Amino acid sequence: MSEKKFVLWLTGLSGAGKTTLAREINRRLKELEIKSHHLDGDEVRAAAQEKLDFSREGRDKNIRLAIDMAADYNKQDYAVVASFISPYEKHRQWGREKLENYIEVFVDASLELCESRDTKGMYKKARNGEIQFFTGIGDAYEPPAQPHVHLKTGEKSIEECLAEIENYLTNNDLI
Repeated sequence: MSEKKFVLWLTGLSGAGKTTLAREINRRLKELEIKSHHLDGDEVRAAAQEKLDFSREGRDKNIRLAIDMAADYNKQDYAVVASFISPYEKHRQWGREKLENYIEVFVDASLELCESRDTKGMYKKARNGEIQFFTGIGDAYEPPAQPHVHLKTGEKSIEECLAEIENYLTNNDLI
């Protein structure tokens, strides 16, 4: 088990690679016998008492709930790997304020690359006007100014990105 609790908060555009990386990080933590949990949008949506949309208010509620859930897992001695677009700086600031050992990981990929990886067709729907306020199309993504880890997933392999995260955790005595 890890000596210190932490929350790896993966932020970036839809399709940047957050969920793929989060699953692999979580798998790796378990291999290291670290009690960990991957927190993602599906879990938060299931816990929400209302259907949350892409409006600023909907996003704010979604991220507040995600942060609360991450804090709850942290209190139970889990290392948390959270993968959320969290498009606004204020969202990530909330995480810094509330979560113990909050580690911001910017999963950075160009809009064009993210659109090419769009398996759910969300970008196409946004471009066709079917989804309003979709990050990158109808609403802005505010890139982190000083993330703890900056991963350029269009330039590096999953293995290289995982190594960067693992190096950060090791160098900061978190694993």
